[in-house]
Amino acid sequence: MTLILALDFGGTKLAAALVNIGSRKWLRYERRLSPANADASTDLEIMRSLIYSLLQDAKPAAIGVSFGGPVDASTGTVRLSHHVAGWENIPLKGLLEEEFGVSVGVDNDANIAALGEHRFGAGQGYDNLFYITVSTGVGGGWILNGQPWRGAGGMAGEIGHIVVDPAGPVCLCGKRGCVERLASGPYMAQNVREILENQPQRRGGGEVLRGLVGDDLTLLTGQLVAEAAAAGDDLAKEVLHKAAWALGVGIGNVANLMNPQRFVLGGGVTKAGEDFWQVLQRVARETALPEVDFEIVPAILGDDAPLWGGVAIALITNPQFVNE
Repeated sequence: MTLILALDFGGTKLAAALVNIGSRKWLRYERRLSPANADASTDLEIMRSLIYSLLQDAKPAAIGVSFGGPVDASTGTVRLSHHVAGWENIPLKGLLEEEFGVSVGVDNDANIAALGEHRFGAGQGYDNLFYITVSTGVGGGWILNGQPWRGAGGMAGEIGHIVVDPAGPVCLCGKRGCVERLASGPYMAQNVREILENQPQRRGGGEVLRGLVGDDLTLLTGQLVAEAAAAGDDLAKEVLHKAAWALGVGIGNVANLMNPQRFVLGGGVTKAGEDFWQVLQRVARETALPEVDFEIVPAILGDDAPLWGGVAIALITNPQFVNE
């Protein structure tokens, strides 16, 4: 057996899986929540325990790693984590290669998920695709001519910070009206909360939302906004439509600029229901030139996309596995 070890350092969870090359089923799989006060060293310790629990006495032929934050993929160095302290300029590739004695590929979670969907998921058979994750934030990863494309400094794919509404609300990045500011789960929840707090006597909408959280607006999430919209809440529908509109404008512009065959959408917000998808598809088509052909499809690897992407990057960085 030739084994690949895949690792996922997420913002709130750590996961590791072992697969035999050529198989589409995990041999063994472990995941653990990252503790609330975690730093880089606690995350690394937990991941080491997961790895040794998976490997038992086996040795992997290669390791692929997805990291939830900016990564210099050429050196395998983590630049920082937006969720966990202490990850500044950590040479993750070097640390793992030193400990396990095999080659290691490391990249950020959006690029890795793009690789996973391209090789094992909704992007199979498409050489030019853009993967977009819409959850806590909005990020993206490119596959161009069958290869990952990261840009000059590894920052390609930041669709979340394309400005679609210059007069819109301020994003964490400091700009106004970014796709992420309008379409990510936490920001959708914030937008609903602010409307309900500032317009307590608002007529039409909000009743279902208030019912879902028992009037405790701090409990609102993007998922609950989607549920309330599906149940007919007008305010939730309004905010969800704005999110789908923002994402559609971003996708239409990217389609004009780069002309990929396929957009693959992953993350929690993409489970937001038929209405969301209809608005998204319509706005993307209206924004793009009529001559620009593309499809928008849901990702199919779900929460396992970073791990399957880890397998894909391990295969890519080891030419001897090229036909696997």
